[in-house]
Amino acid sequence: MEKTRQSYIYAGLAILFWSTVPTAFKISLGELDILPMLTIASLTSTIVLFIIVLARKKTHLIRITSREDLLHSAILGLINPFLYYLILLKAYQLLPAQVAQPLNMIWPIILVFLSVPILGQRIEIKSFIALLISFVGVYVISSQGRLFKPGHSDLTGVILATGSSVFWAFYFILNVKDKRDEGVKLLLNFVFGSIYLVITMIVTGKLQFETGLKGVAASVYVGIFEMGITFFFWLKALQMSSTTAKVSNLVYLAPFLSLIFVHYILHEPVYYTTPLGLVFIISGIFIQNRRSKIMV
Repeated sequence: MEKTRQSYIYAGLAILFWSTVPTAFKISLGELDILPMLTIASLTSTIVLFIIVLARKKTHLIRITSREDLLHSAILGLINPFLYYLILLKAYQLLPAQVAQPLNMIWPIILVFLSVPILGQRIEIKSFIALLISFVGVYVISSQGRLFKPGHSDLTGVILATGSSVFWAFYFILNVKDKRDEGVKLLLNFVFGSIYLVITMIVTGKLQFETGLKGVAASVYVGIFEMGITFFFWLKALQMSSTTAKVSNLVYLAPFLSLIFVHYILHEPVYYTTPLGLVFIISGIFIQNRRSKIMV
């Protein structure tokens, strides 16, 4: 019983931190370009993940990493944090936070469709139903309070926000197939991702940039609480829970909770279509996950 209680505490902390991230994204992007903002966040996350690996006494696993594993980390680091966050942050730049964040949530359903070419699995009829329901949610959210007058949202932003879910789903499949220690492989992924970002900064001439203290602080916050320590809290919650499914479902509270921070910190008016669309998206995910599981 004590472990179950602790698992909910860890899950609650993870959900709380994740719900603040859309607000932090918008604050940092208000003062920094995407590339320097993401580079600061990724480097911060790398440091945090190294501290976690060090505290868990897992550093010896880094030393025995094979060349094949390093290559795998290099590929995963290219997908996340490099490509995934570049796409997602551009969406945040073009859309209100309350629109960009939930549109990215359809990745569990995209995951099912990617499992066909990658894992050779079959798609059930309910997957198409779940996808349709979730895309109704995408339409509702992107209407930004004008349900019967489409075209109000930036179309490029909507495509990028939903498209980023493809990269996350692809990353998820490759990451789960990698049986190394979670902390170590995530650390190495971010090491490579940070290298790609720094190289891109040098090549594009953005290594020197004007910084605002608030933008840098928000980027560091993202590195700690979106990419770093929150992963550790969530992993602990899953490990200590006797019912992983129940704890996993709590993550769907985050987008609703984030609306509070978005409204009171960013002063975005919350459109009625945002929570309504979220209900459609999450309903689609629950329909998809009700019986079948993806075997990886």
